[in-house]
Amino acid sequence: MAKEYVLTREGLAKLKEELEYKRTVGRKEAAEHLKEARSYGDLSENSEYDEAKDSQAKLEARIAEIEEMLKNVKLLEDAERTEGVVGIGSTVVCVNKAYDTEIEYNIVGSAEADPLNNKISDESPIGQALIGAKVGETITVTAPMGDIEFEIKEVK
Repeated sequence: MAKEYVLTREGLAKLKEELEYKRTVGRKEAAEHLKEARSYGDLSENSEYDEAKDSQAKLEARIAEIEEMLKNVKLLEDAERTEGVVGIGSTVVCVNKAYDTEIEYNIVGSAEADPLNNKISDESPIGQALIGAKVGETITVTAPMGDIEFEIKEVK
């Protein structure tokens, strides 16, 4: 059975945009790079050609991956969310109790995760611990460096 990818409307739009870009601009650039690399001569000793082929293969693999994701997407609808309870699509403001610092996380499906921008997957340790939590609750996340406690301040 194929994996189901849970996406928000924003995540779905970004994925479709990425696919369109890779199919059009990405493929054209890869073909041009390959053509240029071929012009350098003997293909058996041409590292530029090998690099261009690898780049093209990665591009095609990503296109196939996105197409597969789009075939098995489950769009998260606003009606599926419970007010005040953390779920996929929620924005959670919480306080790290050890450092008394406030942080905001967007809980998204694994396909949309971008930890550097505080978009964490529902499958990540923090995401799993936050799912189902309510304002005022304290949750504990087990991490490699030890347990981390977060107090939920707000759920949007």
